[in-house]
Amino acid sequence: MQIIEAEHGGFCAGVKYAVETAMSLHGDNCYVLGEIIHNPEVVKALQNYGLKEVDSLDSVPNGATVVFRSHGVPKSYFEECAARDIKIVDCTCAFVRRTQKIVSEQHALGKHVVIVGELGHPEVAGLLGWCNGEATVINSDIIPDELRFKELSVVCQTTFSAEKFEKIIKNIKKVCEKTVAVFQTICYTTIERQREVEKLSKQCEAILVIGGLNSSNTNKLFELAAKHCNNVFRLSAPADLDLSKIKNFKSVGIVSGASTPNAQTREVLLKMAENTEVKATNVMDEVVAKIDNESKFKKGQTVVATISQATEDGLQILLPFSKKEIALSKEELDCEEYKVEDYVGKIGEPIELLVVELKPNLKLSQKMIKLLQEEEALSAEIESGKEFTVVCTGCNKGGLTGQLGTYSVFVPAKEIRPGFVKDLTKYEGKNLRLRALEVRKTGRKEIIASQRVILQEERDAKEAAKAAKEAEFFANIHVDDVVDGKVERVTGFGAFVSVNGFDCLAHISDLSWTGVDAVTDVLEIGKTYQFKVLKVDVENKKVSIGYKQLQPQPWDLVPEKYAVGETIHGKVVRIVPFGAFVEVEKGIDGLVHVSQISHERIETPATVLNVGDEVDAKIIAIDPVAKKMNLSIKALLPEGERKKPRKAVDAEEGDKPEKRPRVAHKAAPVDEYSDWSDAGSGSVGISMADILADAQKNNK
Repeated sequence: MQIIEAEHGGFCAGVKYAVETAMSLHGDNCYVLGEIIHNPEVVKALQNYGLKEVDSLDSVPNGATVVFRSHGVPKSYFEECAARDIKIVDCTCAFVRRTQKIVSEQHALGKHVVIVGELGHPEVAGLLGWCNGEATVINSDIIPDELRFKELSVVCQTTFSAEKFEKIIKNIKKVCEKTVAVFQTICYTTIERQREVEKLSKQCEAILVIGGLNSSNTNKLFELAAKHCNNVFRLSAPADLDLSKIKNFKSVGIVSGASTPNAQTREVLLKMAENTEVKATNVMDEVVAKIDNESKFKKGQTVVATISQATEDGLQILLPFSKKEIALSKEELDCEEYKVEDYVGKIGEPIELLVVELKPNLKLSQKMIKLLQEEEALSAEIESGKEFTVVCTGCNKGGLTGQLGTYSVFVPAKEIRPGFVKDLTKYEGKNLRLRALEVRKTGRKEIIASQRVILQEERDAKEAAKAAKEAEFFANIHVDDVVDGKVERVTGFGAFVSVNGFDCLAHISDLSWTGVDAVTDVLEIGKTYQFKVLKVDVENKKVSIGYKQLQPQPWDLVPEKYAVGETIHGKVVRIVPFGAFVEVEKGIDGLVHVSQISHERIETPATVLNVGDEVDAKIIAIDPVAKKMNLSIKALLPEGERKKPRKAVDAEEGDKPEKRPRVAHKAAPVDEYSDWSDAGSGSVGISMADILADAQKNNK
């Protein structure tokens, strides 16, 4: 079997830049807008690096970092990121950026933009965002009638079929009656790949097309190969290769899309070489030699190479025991500013480099050697117990893994935090605050670290500070102290008030002398008031405080609000045999003695008054100290007015009044203030001794 690999394959320049840039980013706050490229293995590798893939800018937090992939994005995305302080890492392909500029300029000139491409493709979606969505997207040689009378500016998706684009342009020019400006925006590497695939598919009996199934440019290669070859096989990954399907072909061509890593193509070649008799056209030997050469190196190893060229993009170098040049980007050189002329005179000189990555391609760096030296200094500090931060890149049964420069970092499960951690995966992509338990510098460089010790120390320090603060608080607070407190929260039974940072309880019964239905009737959350300390329980860490104890009681204000001889309006709240209690205001009741209800003698107050009746009465005596007030209803009634008892009224209406022994009551003088048990402590009334004396005389 003869195997021929296409000369143009693997990552194009735009995709390579996007992948390498994304790989260089680490941290919790880095996001990729959509798949960086249409290749599952590369996408998974980026996720392992800690980058999070999101579908829209809405999922990117303010102040974070976002990567715009090579397909490009609408113009409005840049404006939104600026407004939300989002840092942009723009990996838009240079060819796509040129197309965006053309779309924007032609739209501004009043031309109607036509985009030849796939409507759902992210590149096309991005282009629409550079003309306010006012463009027509077409994907076939059927031209919409509405384009006939418009001045058109036509661009094309960079990965579109060149052959199909030419047919569409011919039809547009046939249909349209006005000027049609055509801009060739298909990427030249796309055109080269398509030409090579067309040639290869005519030459070989079978074609293998390697690349992600959702890759547009790879699908175009497959379609083009299928036009000229009857045996075309689509491989999304090397594992998809079925050797039984190709073992009988004399010649097999291998092509790959622009989003396919070279490593995948080499893996397919090696798999074929191991299982078949191969007669390759220079390609197999070269690929195998390249793989063998790269396998000599290890990540973190330093090598001495030779500078062979100096270009605007950086250097070309020759690795030891190799005749093939490798590009060394200017960004990887240890210099403040790269200038070609500074390195032209160094061609042929050795240069010490560090192996940074092996896959998908060998990546070397000079500046990383300096960073490595700084890293060694940092490792000494870490060994001494200095805290450091690492992004968790993965986990296994034993714990979490990460990378600090060239050091691998391992956090055992028991060292993640105090207590048992059931799900380790939730820490992937998160920042870990660590302290080294062990630093291994020989062999595989590794740091065994713990986050638990830091969190435990902080917890212990917090608890110690809390205990000290509580001790100081209880040492300086006493019963009857007046303190300032801020109302933090309320419940049905009271308010929790912060006094010098300590929660104290003000029970609802200690908020008002007259009682309240809800705490918020008296106190407002967030406001500061003065309270009186009622109880201090050091053992149980509880303090009770009161608000009403610092407020005047209702009877304290009576002398200022009421005077003998004044008329009040109140409500009957209680009736007893010797009179009725009238609520003058909340917390203040006055007694209307039975003798002060009417000018007529009545048997009991209930024959004239009911609980809930509103009455006017005259104040005839006040004793604020004893909390008593005497009232008179009859004092406000004309002397000649006769108010009939209720039983008499009932008798006139046909009911016979109940016969009761007649009891005469003697009116007591209003200045008598003896206590009686039935009257309660909140009223002033006739003495019980006088009432009993009157009853005895009448019974005689």
